[in-house]
Order: sequence, then structure tokens, then C-alpha cells
Amino acid sequence: MDGLNVSIAFFFLVFGVCQVLRWLSKRLLSPGTHGCLAREFAGSFQLCMSCLELRMLMDIGPWSGGFGLDVVLTLLFLLSAVHGASLDGASANPTVSLQEFLLLESSLAATAAKLLAQGVGAGTGGAVTRLYWSWELTQLHFIQSLIAPECSSSIRTSLPHAAFVEGSCSFLFHLILLKVRQSHPLYRVPALAATVTFLTYTAGPYTGAFFNPALATATTFHCSGSSFWDYIQVYWLGPLAGMLAALLLFQGNIPRLFQKNLLYSQKSKYKVPKAKVTAQVDGDKPQKKRKGGKSNSEPRA
Repeated sequence: MDGLNVSIAFFFLVFGVCQVLRWLSKRLLSPGTHGCLAREFAGSFQLCMSCLELRMLMDIGPWSGGFGLDVVLTLLFLLSAVHGASLDGASANPTVSLQEFLLLESSLAATAAKLLAQGVGAGTGGAVTRLYWSWELTQLHFIQSLIAPECSSSIRTSLPHAAFVEGSCSFLFHLILLKVRQSHPLYRVPALAATVTFLTYTAGPYTGAFFNPALATATTFHCSGSSFWDYIQVYWLGPLAGMLAALLLFQGNIPRLFQKNLLYSQKSKYKVPKAKVTAQVDGDKPQKKRKGGKSNSEPRA
């Protein structure tokens, strides 16, 4: 269990360093630069390092560390919750940034800057994590540093099935994200953390369940066993198609491309009051008054 304790300390260190980066960037940089570059870089850096260390525990821990899959899944849920609560508005996921662009919530320049920052952050996080493994602080890290150069592809099924799996994970993730994105963080963060944990448990054996193109690029594109185009189809086109399907199902349209709702009919916001029909008896009809204020019921001389 010493290796697990070192990994937990590593997670705390990563989150602490990234929080300092966010605080410094907010103090020193302009709001636009902080929002498009610094936050996305810190979020992707944090996500990539945590994911690589957790995948190491998942692969080596059961037969070398003395702990089972339940421990790793519990760590995954907690890390996903902490990650979601500490992002400070960043997405750290290219498909989420593209979704915001399609929802008219972000400009083209801001979206391109976010994608660039996410790629650099994930790549830097992967390089720093591998450097950390080379220090061989525990037996788990020693084994990981030995097998890291000879890593194999995370695609363990046929190519169409793998693309379908990643697309389905992205579809479910984005559908839940669209549903809870305006909710209070007390409900949004656990819901997304539980979704990530469930998808990783069910789809992990087939593709690794990344459904994040930047994260997949930094962690598995360099591994042998699949071509670059295979990786693009599974880890880029699959999640992108899942995001578009979720957005179209939730919204009925894609605001950036067309305004017409293709799936749901638009109901009017204003209700037309219905006329009340009342049965009237001849004897109950009101009698009109004459000019001068006298009614027809006045007695005549």
C-alpha cells in the first residue's frame, strides 16, 4: 500500500500546483488570456497527469500493489469530482469547447485558443508524468517506467466497434452535461463524476474510455498497435460525432449551423384565453337602461 500512498500524495501535489497556476494567471493576466489559455492549460495539465497515474494504478495495482479495482474506481470518482470542482470554468476537453462554439457561447478565435491550450497542457502533463515515473519512487513506478516505452494501443476491439464505443461514451457524457450544466455545482459535480466513473468501468476494457481527444492524444497516440488514422477515427471523430448527436437530441438543432428546430415543435409562449360558454335563460337576461338612467321596469302611469 506504500505505492498507493505515494500516488495519493502525487494527486494532491498536482491539484495544488494547478490551483497556484490558476491563482497566478488570474492575478497577472487579462481576463481573456486567463479564460482562453491559462485555465485550459492548467485544467488539461491536471487532468492528464491524474489520468496517467490512475491508469498506472489500474493496470499494475491489482497484481503488484495489493489493491483491487474497487479502490481504483473510488479514486476515479473522487478525482473526477475534485477535477470538476476546481476547473474554474475551463472544460479541458476539445469536444466541450466545440460544443460551446456551436451553442454560440464562444467565438471562433477563443475556441481555437482553447484547443491549442488544451493540447499543450495535455502534452506537458504527459511529459512531466513520465519524468516523474523515471524517478522510480515505488515498485509500481519502477514497473511502469520499464513498460512505458513499449506501450500498446488502448484499442482492444475492432475499429468500427471502438469508434462506436468512444462515440457512445461522448454522447452520454455530453447529454448529461447539457442537462446539468446550469445546475448548482453541488449536484452537477457528483453527477458528472459518477458518469465518468460508470463509462470508464464499462468501456475501459475496449478503448480506455477517454472520450477526450486531447487526453487520448497525449496518452495513447504514441503507442504501437494502431495507426495514426485509426487513433483519429476512434478518439477524435468518434467523440465529435457523439457530441453532435447529443447536442442535436437535446436542442433539436445546432444554433451555429441552423436555427430551425428539426426534432421538436415550437410552442407559443402566449396562451389564448378560451371563451366561457354559459347557458342563459330568457328570464335571466339583463335589461338595458334607457337614456336618462331609467330602466324598462319603471311603472307607467
